[in-house]
Amino acid sequence: ALRKHLLRAVLFLMAMTALSFAYIPQLLDFLAQPLDAGLQSLVAIEPTEPISTVMRVALLSGFALSFPYIALEIWLFIGPGVSRRARFFGLLTIPIATLLFLAGMAFAYYIMLPPGLDFLLHVAGFQTQLTPSSYIRFVTGVIFWIGLVFEYPLVIYILASLGFVQARALGRQWRLAIVVIAVLAAMITPTVDPVNMSLIMGPMIVLFFLSVGLAFIAQRGRERRLAEA
Repeated sequence: ALRKHLLRAVLFLMAMTALSFAYIPQLLDFLAQPLDAGLQSLVAIEPTEPISTVMRVALLSGFALSFPYIALEIWLFIGPGVSRRARFFGLLTIPIATLLFLAGMAFAYYIMLPPGLDFLLHVAGFQTQLTPSSYIRFVTGVIFWIGLVFEYPLVIYILASLGFVQARALGRQWRLAIVVIAVLAAMITPTVDPVNMSLIMGPMIVLFFLSVGLAFIAQRGRERRLAEA
């Protein structure tokens, strides 16, 4: 059953990625808008660079378009093994998870990238020559990982509803959480400057404390249901 759902999810991802190839010029132009001269700022220095760049953009677009269906396939796999209420709750989380992923991508593109790129491209007065592969790898990497990070509150809420996470214990570990967030921000950020790390750490810390609050709400709801049962 798992193989069947994974196969359908992968096939849909491939179809959406193929569809994205039809809009590659528009997608590349959109991703290059934070640069002063747009696409004209990017100069390819290797013969395979344009095609690898196009593939990376198409894959990110295909994943974003496929995200609701992939979540649906996960729900279809888990659904038969849980209660009717849990199935309804799981179905409800699909649009919420999609909106959170899109919100994370929008936050990375509109809020994080402009100041981050401005700092990186003008630090110490150096003239920076960007290549399509380096720029697109940087932009798509930040957008993708921040989109996934925005799923964190929903994941914690679900785990707390199922009893796997205790809100009070999660809140007591806030110091450790900040250290872990700093490590993750360093892994996500392709540069070592503190500006870009702070741009990633800031929303992740806010999302952590939001997750603690949601865990308290989910835990109270679970305790109330158990008391009624």
